[in-house]
Amino acid sequence: MEYHEDEYLMISGIQHFKFCRRQWALIHIEQQWDENVHTAVGELMHKKVHDPYLTEKRKDVLITRALPVSSRNMGVSGECDVVEFHKSEDGIKLQGHWGLYNVYPIEYKKGKPKAGEEDILQLVAQALCLEEMFSTSIPEGAIFYGETRRREIVEITDGLRQQVNEIFHEMHQYYERRYTPKVKYSKACNACSLKDICLPKLGKAVSVKDYMHQILNEDEE
Repeated sequence: MEYHEDEYLMISGIQHFKFCRRQWALIHIEQQWDENVHTAVGELMHKKVHDPYLTEKRKDVLITRALPVSSRNMGVSGECDVVEFHKSEDGIKLQGHWGLYNVYPIEYKKGKPKAGEEDILQLVAQALCLEEMFSTSIPEGAIFYGETRRREIVEITDGLRQQVNEIFHEMHQYYERRYTPKVKYSKACNACSLKDICLPKLGKAVSVKDYMHQILNEDEE
């Protein structure tokens, strides 16, 4: 199955969806957003990474920033923070450059490695887009964490590939139905930038719109 461009979802949404399906729906379906210190720091870090004047070449490595990527097979689009092209005898040709290159995606995150897989899945999703665009195979990539100032190598396994495809399929189903799931309150909710919008402790609100409609009706009575 292939998706049309007007059906594409944001690649970055996979980290929200993996962390909390309700958070993803609030952002991408209901268009709700609130910024906390974590998201603000993250935005500043990405602005620096995406500076177009920071493009460079280091010996046999070409470095591209804010590279637009997409996949018809998964129905997603977005940007890769950094993509390195490493000169290699078994790589691909790049227009305007001599030689062959392997593709190496790098995702930038402000904090430190998480217990969950949300960052890893976002990187894998980017790798799958790059594979489709360049007709190549990408065995690994990396995540650079601002707090530890180091790269964490990620192997792009068959299991992760399958998981990413299944998650995007589920995301498309939610989006087509405009479905915002319920949530069970947990400690993770405290750090969520949408905590005050989501109101997880209420537990019964299926969507923000329904909740606000209920409040307005109560005020009119």
